[in-house]
Amino acid sequence: MSSTMNFAIRTESVEQRFGAVHALRGVDVAIEPGSVYALLGHNGAGKTTLVNILTTLAPPAGGRAWVAGFDVMRDPKQVRSRIGLTGQFAAIDEDLTGRENLVLIARLLGQPAPAARSRADELLSRFSLADAADRRAGTYSGGMRRRLDLGASLVGRPEVLFLDEPTTGLDPSSRLELWEVIADLVDLGATVLLTTQYLEEADRLADRIGVLDAGTMIAEGTPAELKAKVGGHVVEVMVGAGEYELARTTLDRDGLAADPSSHLLKVPVRGAGEVAPIVRALDDARVSITGLALHAPTLDDVFFALTGTTPREPETNAHRTTDTEAA
Repeated sequence: MSSTMNFAIRTESVEQRFGAVHALRGVDVAIEPGSVYALLGHNGAGKTTLVNILTTLAPPAGGRAWVAGFDVMRDPKQVRSRIGLTGQFAAIDEDLTGRENLVLIARLLGQPAPAARSRADELLSRFSLADAADRRAGTYSGGMRRRLDLGASLVGRPEVLFLDEPTTGLDPSSRLELWEVIADLVDLGATVLLTTQYLEEADRLADRIGVLDAGTMIAEGTPAELKAKVGGHVVEVMVGAGEYELARTTLDRDGLAADPSSHLLKVPVRGAGEVAPIVRALDDARVSITGLALHAPTLDDVFFALTGTTPREPETNAHRTTDTEAA
């Protein structure tokens, strides 16, 4: 147990099954306190399944997990008292005002009425909702709803915050606002586990990133470490529809990522000097190039190289929860 106390979140060989579907396959995670860990993966990769286990919403089929030093199976009450959870959909009562939503949650968590009102006012101010505090939540914009939802998950002052696709469906301006809020929370000492399919989001916020694919953790590290897996630069080559297979065979090398649906190949290179040989090789093979670009690797390139495809639309979360549901 002593080693688990050094981490805000830790898992050892966590497994999960749904009938014949093996949703998680021996997942190991160790997340430092006061950091942001981004969990990347396609729809169905297992991200929400892992969050549900860590927040005690579902038991694992195998392995062990600890949050804030407590075993999620043996001490679920202790875990729930120390976490906040924001799901993919705002879990607020649209018929109540913003203030009433937060006061209700505080009261459900056992706070006396004066303390509940004080905490609600504090959070409304922090999330720039004070002017709308007495409006029905049903009149809020999407960005305001997400800020209120995040505020709801913080009523109990959690040590660890789980954000499952928190910016899904938000416009770019609202997404940036939420990113700033998350950064502020970490500055105050919170630990955040963030699931996302927005690679820019992970690059911007995360200290470390884990990539899940079909229930398996296929890569883990800092954004810089993951980008280094791709190479110094990436050459993107677009070829004609009927020439994709020939181009892929011609450019076959370690790290080559290919997307047949868009006739795109991504070739890791050490620098600009390797572009000309690639072009010559394709020309000698009589492959027509319809697009060519050279750039430093991004997390998109990492994801593409590791999984063979780009992220798809965010997955649907059956649990529309805040920390009150997990309590």
